[in-house]
Amino acid sequence: MNILVTGANGQLGRKMRLVAGQHPEDVYVFTDVVEAEGEQTTLLDMTDAQAVNELVDAKNIHSIVNCAAYTNVDKAETDQTLCRRLNADAPRILAEAMKRVGGLLIHISTDYVFGGDPYNTPCREDQQGTPTGVYGQTKLEGEQAIQQTGCQYVILRTAWLYSEYGKNFVKTMLNLTATKPQLKVVFDQCGTPTYALDLAQAIAVILQDAKKQTANGKYTQTGIYHFSDEGVCSWFDFTKVIAQMAGHTECDIQPCHSDEFPSPVRRPAYSVLDKTKVKETFGIEIPYWMDSLRQCIENIKNGI
Repeated sequence: MNILVTGANGQLGRKMRLVAGQHPEDVYVFTDVVEAEGEQTTLLDMTDAQAVNELVDAKNIHSIVNCAAYTNVDKAETDQTLCRRLNADAPRILAEAMKRVGGLLIHISTDYVFGGDPYNTPCREDQQGTPTGVYGQTKLEGEQAIQQTGCQYVILRTAWLYSEYGKNFVKTMLNLTATKPQLKVVFDQCGTPTYALDLAQAIAVILQDAKKQTANGKYTQTGIYHFSDEGVCSWFDFTKVIAQMAGHTECDIQPCHSDEFPSPVRRPAYSVLDKTKVKETFGIEIPYWMDSLRQCIENIKNGI
């Protein structure tokens, strides 16, 4: 199978590079809008339909894994045009390219498609989206655009993604708890941290499943799925565990309400994702969030 990965130099894209090595029989084309030192990258603007289709044809692509997105939740409120191009228009272009060649699009979406209703049970795939800001709204529009093309697709909604790479909550809190005597962190927003490697491995399972099926016809597992690590916590709990695992015991971490940190966006108060469907469909075993966090922090400590 020939697989094109967008956003290959981001958190999830870098983990896709890692899991690709476990399947040497597949050909991966890693794309991004910028190059990264030490990584082979094919430059691609995924908002350019002609460029996307030319690369799909040139490399005989069978599947696209879309790891790219506009993810700055606050800035999205004032940068709506670019946010919509990346989160809604680009997924449609990728979907149309796969529709044309009979391929599969695996698209990464977000728990931020929820949030407008007072949930207190894990969100299901068939639950109506109620985004509270431009980021969540454009990600929902991207999902809808993919579905409207009629292509073969798997939409994976995930949450609270982190890794050893780039800017993310874990790396920020490792720095702050090591350098600040006290921190306030919100306790009234709950979800589940997700290690990018766990998500990449789930994507690899889906790709292998698709490879078996598409050899004999259309992919029968098209649909929306949820994937995050197991368990539930608040951002406050998450921070406490990060500090404990890192040995940053001097920092006094205190819980606070969301309204103590003014933001242009009301974030989901409860966006825990129900993973029953993805586990039953693909036989995926999902790690507990603390176990994966411990692995990530050890890698950061060891410079891996």
